[in-house]
Amino acid sequence: MSAISAPHPVLRPGGRLVDITRPAFKANPFPFYAELRAKEPVYRARLGFLKGYLITRYDDVLAAFKDPRLVKNVRNVQGAAELSGRPWMPGFLRAMENNMLGQDDPNHARLRALVHRAFTPQRVERLQPRIEAIANELLDKAEARGTMELVNDFALPLPLTVISELLGISPADQDRFRRLAQYVVLSPSPLNMLRILPAMWALIRYLRELLAERRRRPQDDLLTALAQAEDRGDRFSEDEQVAMVILLLTAGHETTVNLISSGLLALLQHAEQREWLRARPEGIKTAVEELLRFTNPVETATERYAAEDITLHGTRIRRGEMVIAVIASANRDGAQFQRPDELDLSRTPNRHLSFGQGGHYCLGAPLARMEGQIAIHLLLQRLPNLRLAVPAETLRWRGTPVVRGLEALPVRFGR
Repeated sequence: MSAISAPHPVLRPGGRLVDITRPAFKANPFPFYAELRAKEPVYRARLGFLKGYLITRYDDVLAAFKDPRLVKNVRNVQGAAELSGRPWMPGFLRAMENNMLGQDDPNHARLRALVHRAFTPQRVERLQPRIEAIANELLDKAEARGTMELVNDFALPLPLTVISELLGISPADQDRFRRLAQYVVLSPSPLNMLRILPAMWALIRYLRELLAERRRRPQDDLLTALAQAEDRGDRFSEDEQVAMVILLLTAGHETTVNLISSGLLALLQHAEQREWLRARPEGIKTAVEELLRFTNPVETATERYAAEDITLHGTRIRRGEMVIAVIASANRDGAQFQRPDELDLSRTPNRHLSFGQGGHYCLGAPLARMEGQIAIHLLLQRLPNLRLAVPAETLRWRGTPVVRGLEALPVRFGR
């Protein structure tokens, strides 16, 4: 049955704004987005505490990534009165306002140039043998048990271990680092904030200590590279360093966790495609591109704000209002992709937007691709009897902004 065969049940329930961060919505947002593309391509929705306009057509999303009228730093377009209506932020989180994703040029270009010097393609390429070793170690443990909860036993520890080692987190501190890191991407609900704020306070304090240590005693790791990064005499401030590490932490594992787990779920639900890939391991690169398009581990781009009044498809977006480019909708747009709701691991060309476009294109894309290719290849080759351990309809999706991922994925692979 087509993924868009029926209207989505949460479209305008009781006339209220749809909250696209709800777990029930995350389970299958694609019919909702298809209806928006057809009927209301600029749509006002709720994102947790905030409200904004969803842009859902491929051409519009691509244009939004490059439109100078849509800026990243809310302080550039909203006054004090408007900013006062945003959720309260404790003082220790102010460092996060220096996050590269929330900056516009020239500051964004400065930060990107600095981090690019630290997060080089050569540094990523050298990680391939280690990624393979970590993945095989995790699968060795799983094979000994005969079952696996794929998210927490494999999809999460693989990229988290990789980014921890890349940053230079000592083995003794990695468990603590992982426990704190898991709170970074929780949806900011009132209940979650009781867990997020203490964890973020501890994580920021821990990172400040680590960065200070690297300035005193440099090592061959990414933390040292960030502490020393310099471009024509310009350096990161300490707040910028902390914000950059947290960004790399989030981007360095969250996309990959969801790519591996949601990608494997898609393969388990499409036996013909799974067997095609198992028989053609050389097709893993095109397969991962299609899994990125089909499963959408990053559902939306991070927020942008209108720098002036903009009218799009008859809808007026006023200066200062938030705009969300919906990647998951653009990646299923029939105007760009033939049979957009079908999984086709041999699809070429595949101009998906899962890593964005333009000046904010994801710096971590090469690492995410490499990790996804290695993980999915090894899962299919080493565990030929892999299957779901629970009915697919019982799986729970995380209620998070921006990303789309499973809470858990129990699987079996014994005979």
